[in-house]
Amino acid sequence: MDIAIIVEGKNDKSRVRKVLHEDVPIYCTFGTPGPDQLERLRKQVGSKQVYLFTDNDSSGKRIRGMLRDLFPDAEHIYTRRGYPGVEHTPEDYLIEQLEKAGLEEHILYPEPAPGWTKEDQI
Repeated sequence: MDIAIIVEGKNDKSRVRKVLHEDVPIYCTFGTPGPDQLERLRKQVGSKQVYLFTDNDSSGKRIRGMLRDLFPDAEHIYTRRGYPGVEHTPEDYLIEQLEKAGLEEHILYPEPAPGWTKEDQI
């Protein structure tokens, strides 16, 4: 699957990168994108399947709307309203949302704690 994830900023990118294989490209809007930034994103993404992962605040919703127009077939990934943005979303919740989007094969799952068995995780 040829995919790309778009987030708002470099801290969001850094947070999501911790739970995804490095071969998955993650692009940033760097805030509310202007026409040039939108065009640059469109070219960078090319024909990849796009996943939008923006904050659940007014700015993030505005950016999501702009990106929805640019990438109408994009899948949407959401963070919980109580978290102050993607960059502060716990890794286990990020993984849960990426799984909901069907991206299991791209997720870097954390190593189990020493002494744990596979059955302990289930």
